[in-house]
Amino acid sequence: MNWKQTWNQTSMSALYFPTPLYLPTNRAAYRIGKRALDLLISIAVLPVVLILVAVVAILVKATSPGPIFYRHVRVGLRKKPFGLWKFRTMIHGSDHIFWNHLAENPEARREWQCYRKLKRDPRITKIGSFLRRTNLDELPQILNVLLGDMSLVGPRPVVEEELTRYGAGGTLYAAVLPGITGLWQVSGRGSLPYERRVALDVEYVSTWSFTRDLLVLTKTLNAVWTCRGAF
Repeated sequence: MNWKQTWNQTSMSALYFPTPLYLPTNRAAYRIGKRALDLLISIAVLPVVLILVAVVAILVKATSPGPIFYRHVRVGLRKKPFGLWKFRTMIHGSDHIFWNHLAENPEARREWQCYRKLKRDPRITKIGSFLRRTNLDELPQILNVLLGDMSLVGPRPVVEEELTRYGAGGTLYAAVLPGITGLWQVSGRGSLPYERRVALDVEYVSTWSFTRDLLVLTKTLNAVWTCRGAF
């Protein structure tokens, strides 16, 4: 029974997960070849990325007080924590606004529990909303790729609290480098329930190949251009 058949016939709690020992990501092609591909593409696009980073940095600084970048601890390969870099898209020091919003709005609370995202997040700045729709807020993660904390393609990096929602799939998540983009981003992004996101990560790790990585990168360009599924 393949992954898609299993997904259609069972709940997440009963979803079949392949033994990590036999994952395609344990092969040298993943450990060496994928890293080489990440570095090759990252270095090739770095001049363009740096120009975009400079422009976005000016916009962020000019439109709201606070730092330009935001560093958040996520879970990486073998569950090792690392600092993920993004452009700041929220009002500086706005956590209390967020939790008050959830406490006062049951519908928003349910949306957060289901998607881990809000369509109308009161913390997000005007320029931050644009950056999120276009994924430009994630440009600084090219640094994470160069440092080896992330890959261009992989599961979306999660916080430790979220990893508990992966259940048995958490072992597969931690078997690879998290990615700037992945199956979730090209399959609907924020419009998908969290369980579907977990299932897509499981599928990616279980069936990894260079061909799929290149396909995801191609589809990512289209998803970013159309802002499909973005919150």
